[in-house]
Amino acid sequence: MPLQNKVKEYREKQGLTQEQLGRSVSVSRQTIIAIEKGHYEPSLPLGMKLAKYFKVPVEQLFVLR
Repeated sequence: MPLQNKVKEYREKQGLTQEQLGRSVSVSRQTIIAIEKGHYEPSLPLGMKLAKYFKVPVEQLFVLR
């Protein structure tokens, strides 16, 4: 089942570039782009890392469509 995510929304709220966010969670800018566009569903560990970075529950960042 595809996921809808709010990564871009949270990233922009914090004034971060895709590059900065990628570095913060140890992935490439291209990976962040793919996640934001919905072309790539992150692994559970990466999803958890992103949620922890934004200090939100993972369920708030990623929602089943």
